[in-house]
Amino acid sequence: MPDLFSLVLWPFKWVIEAILVGFHSFWTAIGFAGGDGLTWVLSILGLVLVVRAALIPLFVKQIKSQRKMLEIAPHLKKIQEKYKGKRDQFSREAMSRETMELYRKTGTSPFSSCLPLLAQMPIFFSLFQVLETAQRDPGRGGVGLLSVQLAQSFGNSALFGAPLHETIGTGVNALGRGGTSGDVLVVVIGIFMVAAMTVTQFITQKQIMSKNVSKETMESPMYRQQKLLLYVLPLVFIFSGIAFPLGVMFYWVFSNLWTMGQQFIVIRNSPTPGSEAAKAREVRLAKKAARKQLASGGEGSDGTAAPVEAKPRVNTQRVQPVGRSRAKRAGGAGGRA
Repeated sequence: MPDLFSLVLWPFKWVIEAILVGFHSFWTAIGFAGGDGLTWVLSILGLVLVVRAALIPLFVKQIKSQRKMLEIAPHLKKIQEKYKGKRDQFSREAMSRETMELYRKTGTSPFSSCLPLLAQMPIFFSLFQVLETAQRDPGRGGVGLLSVQLAQSFGNSALFGAPLHETIGTGVNALGRGGTSGDVLVVVIGIFMVAAMTVTQFITQKQIMSKNVSKETMESPMYRQQKLLLYVLPLVFIFSGIAFPLGVMFYWVFSNLWTMGQQFIVIRNSPTPGSEAAKAREVRLAKKAARKQLASGGEGSDGTAAPVEAKPRVNTQRVQPVGRSRAKRAGGAGGRA
């Protein structure tokens, strides 16, 4: 009898299997081997594209929430300083009310920035269970479109000889007992994937911390706390990555790459006012306007012709040569006049 956790994940597993089977059918239709690990990795990439595209609204909300949380950090600091040293129940309740009122007025929440990650957690665990079940009990098949044959293919698939269902931990344990070249590849690929997860996560957070916050926000305590998380959070990937199968880590890396690129576009086109990204955007827009004006023949921003500076008129009429006698007569007449 399935446990409560499996029942909760059942619809997510059904959707994941449907997407994986769909992309697997596509790749095999264009010539990829059905049992090859590369085919299943590409199917996982397709899963990432579908899931992350569906989460775009949540991602935009996360970016806006992070921006607002950093913007209101100075106001939160004032509230904290107002009740600093006051530990009675009345002061704590008053500080809590003022803090929640500030969140309400600004339309933000400290939990909104976690929405995309929380929304993806069922996907992570569902993919983990699908891959584990396909390897441990391939004769049962999946909960949806993942047939017994496809489950066996998924569970036994390997990338360059490294089984996708293996983890760094199992690879290290196997090497301790002698191991094979496949176990070595599991450890090597796993370490590379953990490094990729850590770097992409760091770059993603660094984009916000260094380019998309104002100078006032950088001086707030909340900014310093988030800056600390910038270096602590990647450590989570180092320890958790050891326990995840290679197939799940591929999903994680692809998802991080999507987040990094998507966030770059958002920060570039809709930066926080007063941030370095906003200043860079103003410079780009000014250069673009100047190029457009130059290309339109020097027209002004209102569509009228730009004023042209008047140049001194040069007399280009050719002077006729004059003889000496004639010049003397002309000079004498001029003197008498």
